Amino acid sequence: MPTEEELFASVDALLEEEPQLPPPAERARLREAAGITQARLAQAMKSTLQTVKNWENGRAEPRPPRLQAYQRLLEGWAAKYPETEAASPPSAPAPQEPTAAPTPGRPAVPAAPPEPPAGPKSAAAPDAKRLPESASRPARPPRPARERPMVPDTAAPAAVTSYRHGPLAVLDGDGLAYGAQGIVLECPATTIAGLVEWTLAESGLGAPRLHRAGRDSDPLIVLTASAAVALGLPERLEGHEARRTLRLPDDHPVVKQLTKARWKLTKRGFGPWARVYRPATEGRRQCVQLAILSWDALDPRAWPGAADLEPARLADALGRYAARVITPRGSTAVTGLELMTALRPPTRAVRDAGSGAWVSGRSPGSLGTEPVDPAPPEAPTGHPVARGWEGGFLDEEVYQWVRDVDLLSDAECLLPFAVGLDINTAFLAAAARLAVGLSGPEHVTRPVFDKKVPGCWLVDLSHVDLDPRLPSPFTPTGERPEGPAWYATPTVAYAQELGYDVRPAEAYLRRDSGAYLDPWHDRLKAAYLDTLADLGVTRDLTDTAYLAAMERHKHTDPALVMVLAAIKATVKGGIGKLRERPQGRHHRDGERWPALQRPTWRPDIRAAVISRARVNMHRKMLRTAEATGLYPLAVLSDCVVYPSPGDSPLDFLPRTASGKPLPGSFRLGPSPGLCKVEGVAQLAWAVDLMEQGYNPARHIKDGVDAVLDEGE
Repeated sequence: MPTEEELFASVDALLEEEPQLPPPAERARLREAAGITQARLAQAMKSTLQTVKNWENGRAEPRPPRLQAYQRLLEGWAAKYPETEAASPPSAPAPQEPTAAPTPGRPAVPAAPPEPPAGPKSAAAPDAKRLPESASRPARPPRPARERPMVPDTAAPAAVTSYRHGPLAVLDGDGLAYGAQGIVLECPATTIAGLVEWTLAESGLGAPRLHRAGRDSDPLIVLTASAAVALGLPERLEGHEARRTLRLPDDHPVVKQLTKARWKLTKRGFGPWARVYRPATEGRRQCVQLAILSWDALDPRAWPGAADLEPARLADALGRYAARVITPRGSTAVTGLELMTALRPPTRAVRDAGSGAWVSGRSPGSLGTEPVDPAPPEAPTGHPVARGWEGGFLDEEVYQWVRDVDLLSDAECLLPFAVGLDINTAFLAAAARLAVGLSGPEHVTRPVFDKKVPGCWLVDLSHVDLDPRLPSPFTPTGERPEGPAWYATPTVAYAQELGYDVRPAEAYLRRDSGAYLDPWHDRLKAAYLDTLADLGVTRDLTDTAYLAAMERHKHTDPALVMVLAAIKATVKGGIGKLRERPQGRHHRDGERWPALQRPTWRPDIRAAVISRARVNMHRKMLRTAEATGLYPLAVLSDCVVYPSPGDSPLDFLPRTASGKPLPGSFRLGPSPGLCKVEGVAQLAWAVDLMEQGYNPARHIKDGVDAVLDEGE
């Protein structure tokens, strides 16, 4: 028998061993259950994103002291989210039409991943041919009966994923469906109904969910003009006042054909972006999205040059966007909003403690399933809660400011150039680690200001005395406030940061808060930087090399330039959609409109993002002025124009004694929140615009050839 001392020695040896962590897959499950991104975890662990990824895929293990901290975190999460919740939840009843969020009052339990469609056609689903790099549109091959194209060596085996051919395809008039990375499929469909059937049963198109509690992306088929005509659609829709009203009439043969085949359309009907579906059965969605190019489904403002790309190149570009962002689901604004929900699903399946049954529970950090009305000062004037409200409204908008020409010094007027700096994806940078409300507003009188609590505050900031050569950080016009007004939390926090006393008279606060936009920010930031890197603009470049690369990048690959523009439009449009206004001339003030039924209709979140972006801009301008004595001529949203002794920002941006960019000021680089050159012009040109009442920040991109039209 061992002695007591021997046993104690053995136990002590065990206690001294390094902590044992759960398997890598369980580490990822616990983090996702807590609603924390890998980037956020890396920040908390004082480590890098790649290191966290390595911990979760088993390529590396943490070492002390991070090992002990990581184990403590995982143990805490394991207590909150036990393994029983990780089992496959039951399928949820299907909504009658696919929407961005579950029907209010009836949250859907997340469904299990869809299985490959059953039936003989599914069993013999054709694999793809891969388009040679030297050809953009091969001649249509013969179509012998029941022939299966060869599978290229580089194609993923069908067993790996049910979406073996990628998220989408571009269909031409010859029946060839071009997928991403050179894939080409033969589509035998001659009608829209047949196309939908083929897409679901045989195409192998679709994309897996971005969050384990979310849902897979429906396959997308993009129709060229020739494909639309071949399938019985008009090449163009005419006679409508606005692009958003485009749709086929209910008696159109294609609509009748879909109805006869028991397919349904969403309430928007058959327009540029059409969703064709049947109610889900046993938790499996049956939905295909169609985008008609000749109906302007890809708005040239967000997808510049899309109409000029061959189907194969367009498919590859859209596939790249889908892989880095999400499969397009409409306009970039709609896609940006739906990306938020895809990354933060409103519900997840949990075990009921009493019955043991699976029930739908709110996902951590999400907005839930119920729409929340704003506080009266947060609402647009036509909102029902604003009827009769006379207490003023929140005015958190972007800068539109021009310095008074009388405040230009003689030394400034002698400088030869005006240089415009543009903040890269300013809204995206502002969304990072931003605490926003996850619940409804609570009215409080005479609150003590707390910068950690999101909301809007009625406070008098007119006593804040700043240099008139800078715009006020508290108003979009840059004018000094005249009295009490409503402000979002970041604006009031900045007044406090500047050393001024803030005493709110009242506030509407949201006690339940969190960094809801973090996953959205992280995914779009990675997409933006990866696409810039594809264009030759990387984060390791020197300032001089970066400026040169930015001059070249728009002239390298039109398809990649288009993807980059779409990513930027997704950021801006997604934030804008949080406060979507009524659409259609029949709306009357005080009536509710459809967007208000979304949990993601949150004007307070939009206000917080814009407030922070404007404050970030002012902080950089103030730091630059303190270091160099230079003041901006004008600001428009994320563009600021400075007088400069040279035609490069390197001629005036402040540096430390060691030659590095001055912390807190404007800094060149590709990352969100850093800067690029918007344009360069003669200072005399900019001053002339200012004297005429125009904003040179609006026109410096086009320089002396700008058309002076201040309307937007």
